Amino acid sequence: MKNIKNPRKLFILDTSVLLYDKKSIHSFPGNDVLLPLVVLDELDRFKEKKGLVGENARFINRYLDNLRGQGNLHSGIEIENDQTIRVALNGFKKVPVGLDSSLADNQIISLALHLTQESKNQVVMVTKDINFRVKCDSLGIKSEDYMKDKVLLEGSEFYKGYIDLHVDDTNIIDDLYESGSTDDEAVIGTLCETAGRRFYENEFICLKNDQQSFLGRYSKGFIKKAMKMDDMDFGLVGVRDRNREQLYALNLLYDDSIPLVSITGLAGTGKTYLTLMAAVAGVYSGKYQRIVITRNVQPVGRDIGYLPGDLNDKMLPWLSPIMDNFRQGLKDKDLTYFNAMRQKGVIEVAPLAFMRGRTFKDTFLIMDESQNSTIHELKTVITRVGENSKIVLLGDVDQIDTPYIDSLSNGLTIVGEKFKNESIAGHVQLKKGERSYLSSIAAKII
Repeated sequence: MKNIKNPRKLFILDTSVLLYDKKSIHSFPGNDVLLPLVVLDELDRFKEKKGLVGENARFINRYLDNLRGQGNLHSGIEIENDQTIRVALNGFKKVPVGLDSSLADNQIISLALHLTQESKNQVVMVTKDINFRVKCDSLGIKSEDYMKDKVLLEGSEFYKGYIDLHVDDTNIIDDLYESGSTDDEAVIGTLCETAGRRFYENEFICLKNDQQSFLGRYSKGFIKKAMKMDDMDFGLVGVRDRNREQLYALNLLYDDSIPLVSITGLAGTGKTYLTLMAAVAGVYSGKYQRIVITRNVQPVGRDIGYLPGDLNDKMLPWLSPIMDNFRQGLKDKDLTYFNAMRQKGVIEVAPLAFMRGRTFKDTFLIMDESQNSTIHELKTVITRVGENSKIVLLGDVDQIDTPYIDSLSNGLTIVGEKFKNESIAGHVQLKKGERSYLSSIAAKII
């Protein structure tokens, strides 16, 4: 029986939505989905592209081809969840004055404008393209971002991975110092009441009063004292924390029971440096056999395919931060250690587009600039992680270069939020720049 109080809506999907999430076509239960014919033409141009975008284009094409066996796509085919899918063949020629009629986006706007004026049901244009939504709004067309993966923050801030609490009862801090940990429900309940919420898995807790402080980490019902640098053996790598948040990060990087770590922060906060030093220390100690470095390549100017040389040569411009940290952290001024480790396969560069089908065992996997990846791309990487491996996602959610994602919909933010209740994952937001005083000031005021 149809729901009279909530009449069906007509959702027009843009190509950007289908390429972002191949399952997006199923995300509108109880409503009608319309695919403009020009969108199918655009999908066809993406089907040969490497990586997730090409895979999504091929998936949609195969799915629609299978639907043909159930009926006519132009007339509409009913699928699960009381939803229909239809392909629009007409309505593309009345492009508003001022818009280029040869562009597919503007032809879709023509269709959306026509349906908005003629349809009895509400018409909604769904697109990841910000400018597309602005044009729709200017023409009186209701438009929305594809919201399925967007993070809904519990408060006004992103999850930081730590919390500071003022404690009036000094006995709590004294007892924690003496015992090193507690699973006392009354104590933890009191602290949660002070925090105004429960603690998340592997969340760091700084307890303070006028005289004392205690650094701990909540995990599996316990609050345990956080490790100091003297408790962590990084071997020949002389890495040291410069602030409390870096100590938190090193705790997560050192802990073998946490295979998924995400670290966010502004430029110069030490994300890459701490992670790389932990990776090198892990290889030296025998924990891992290799370090794999990957990233979603978002070029400025030229794409990776146009750069000269083989794959390693093409990735060199994006390896510069790694090489800089070798020079600084390992005093490897001429990159002797770095080049030797690459030649032996101990350090490997693996662009994101080449990740599918691989399995990484005994590996310390670093994904840099993760904020430029969608959650679907990060899922591809995380599900590649095998036994005795650790993956670390790094990035700054305020520096996103990828079209169609933002601070609430990028993969790094989503992983941090979705995994905060999982004991196998940990997250830390670094906030203090340590590169130089100039770097710290510039990051804040420019």
